[in-house]
Amino acid sequence: MCGSEEREVITCYGHQNIHATHKTTLEFTRDKHLTKRGDCIVAVAADKALADLGSGFKETLRRPNAKLTILIEVDGVTEQVTASGSPRLILTHASDMVVRKSDFVCSRTLAVQADKAACDLSRALIEKLKNPQQKVHITLIAYAPK
Repeated sequence: MCGSEEREVITCYGHQNIHATHKTTLEFTRDKHLTKRGDCIVAVAADKALADLGSGFKETLRRPNAKLTILIEVDGVTEQVTASGSPRLILTHASDMVVRKSDFVCSRTLAVQADKAACDLSRALIEKLKNPQQKVHITLIAYAPK
């Protein structure tokens, strides 16, 4: 391999108020409650937030030209989102992970320049995410060329 790769696996759950209609972001949160206004949130009760990610993962994601692959797996349905890392990432938020289509960075930002937002995820996946008992597996794969 001509670079470094780091992985993180997050377990979270669906929620009856997941609508996933936001046009520029998608989010995973440690919060267990979700109002209908949280239209970018696609999973709740996550066992990790940005503050919990390993230092090696964070270092890789902060390298110039770093890429992030996000695999969202729910009951046999998998969705892939591709985004970019950035040296500007803070990666310290204690409850949220936000993936953005834009270049905006704050403490909640996991990645920027994503190819999908919440509204772009398959409706088959979103229907499964509306079940509060549904376990969601999220795999984050950060890659940075040398």
